[in-house]
Amino acid sequence: MIFRRTLILAALVIAAPLFAATLGDDGLHKADWMRETFKDLREDLEEANAEGKRLLVIIEQRGCIYCTRMHEEVFPTPEITAALNDMYFVVQINMFGDVEVTDFDGTTLPEKEMVQRWNALFTPTMMFFPTEVPEEATATEAAVAIMPGAFGRWTTLNLLTWIADEGYLGDESFQRYHARIIQEQGIIE
Repeated sequence: MIFRRTLILAALVIAAPLFAATLGDDGLHKADWMRETFKDLREDLEEANAEGKRLLVIIEQRGCIYCTRMHEEVFPTPEITAALNDMYFVVQINMFGDVEVTDFDGTTLPEKEMVQRWNALFTPTMMFFPTEVPEEATATEAAVAIMPGAFGRWTTLNLLTWIADEGYLGDESFQRYHARIIQEQGIIE
C-alpha cells in the first residue's frame, strides 16, 4: 500500500512539469502565441491586420489562479492553441505592471494605470478588437467583446471562433451562438 502511494506520488511529481505553464520574470504565464510588442495598440492593430489576424489583449497578474487554470487546462487544448496561433495577435498586459501602454486614442500610461482606465477588475481579461478602430476610441470603447475571468475550453474556443468570424456583426449573439454549437455537437462542458 505504501509502495503504491509512493509510486503514484512520484508519477504525479514527474508529470507535473508537463502541464505547468511557463512563468516569465514578471510572474506571468508565457506562451508561444503571445507577442512581445511596444504595447502601442495602434501599432499592434496594424501588425495584426497585416498578418490577417485579430488583435487580442489579455490582462493577467502574478499569482492569478484563474490565469493558471487557463494556461494549464484551456489554452493548451490543440484547437485553442491553433486558433490563437492562426487567428490572433495576442498582447499580454500585466495588471500591476509598469511598462507603458499606448491606448488607441494616444493616451500613454503604465500598465497598472491603463488597466484601471479600462475598468478591468478581473484576471484574466481578454479584450477583442475589430480590424478598424476610430482614432478617439479607448480600448474599452473599441472592443467588440470583453471576456473577464476564466472559462472552459468550449466557451473559449467558441468565443475565439465567433470573434474571428465577425459573429458580433450579425444578429446571433455570442450566447446564442455558443448554445447552438454546444447543442449541435452534443458537448458537455
